[in-house]
Amino acid sequence: MAVTVSPLFSPWGRFGLYSFLIDAEEPAIVDAGVTSTVDGTVAELEKSGRRIEDVRWILLTHGHIDHLGGAHALWELTGRKAKVVIHEADLDYLRRRRAHVENYLELRDHYLDNPEAESQQTAATEAAISGEMNADVILRGGESLSLGGGVSVSVHGIPGHTAGSVAYVIDGQNDVFVGDAVQIHGAANGFPGYEDPDAYRGSLEFLRDTIRPARLFLGHPYRDSTGEPFEIGLDAEGAARAIDESLEIEARIRAAAARAIEHGLSESSSPYSPFESVAAELGYTSDPSLEPSPFFTTMDGYRRRIALREQPPRT
Repeated sequence: MAVTVSPLFSPWGRFGLYSFLIDAEEPAIVDAGVTSTVDGTVAELEKSGRRIEDVRWILLTHGHIDHLGGAHALWELTGRKAKVVIHEADLDYLRRRRAHVENYLELRDHYLDNPEAESQQTAATEAAISGEMNADVILRGGESLSLGGGVSVSVHGIPGHTAGSVAYVIDGQNDVFVGDAVQIHGAANGFPGYEDPDAYRGSLEFLRDTIRPARLFLGHPYRDSTGEPFEIGLDAEGAARAIDESLEIEARIRAAAARAIEHGLSESSSPYSPFESVAAELGYTSDPSLEPSPFFTTMDGYRRRIALREQPPRT
């Protein structure tokens, strides 16, 4: 018998956040939203015929605020009975709110002219993350989690969006939960966001060639080349299309970034500085400063990777 998967949607700012119920003997919620979406997640769960007290697993696809912020509150509502699961590379985001601020300062603060950014980010983490905690299960990739009744979930590392991004696969029916690891053309910001472009591309190829989802569940309403959002719960054909489009746009961004970096980056008054030529070549006209600022996060990734390749070998 197939395991039922139910989307648990909660609106949040410019984004729609999706968690998912895997309705097994030991029910699991995939991703946890933020503090303000916890009540909505609980209400959506009840519509699916489950209570939050029933949940025994909280499976986090990665460590960003909008996927783990509600974890502590949901864990409390389960009577602290649910096991909270995350990859070791993103564990610090669960343990420390400050880790999110440090990530912001490292990857994109230096591209944005906002002297209040650190204090704003600190306030945002306080509001959006319901509590600091450790994980019950720390993943490295390759694990199998038993949800009871013969239902198991396989774990695969798919880094790129973050170092600790994972795919959860329901064994036997190949339903795949990837969080934000398949970006297509991005969500509300209109640009795909990933910290490590090489790892991102490798993970997409792994999903395409090895996992081959029968159904693919994305963490947001990501958009295609026309700006239309993909469905949540894509069939095999839709999943293949989403992955292929993600690979195509990554290749275009990679080529544009390589040309810009090769010609030399320079500061200017452009809001896309020092990557204004990339934005122009790709026709990207949205506000790059809006959080989570995927344009600058992604560009910083290419800048770091290309600089690393150009370093002379150690003697």
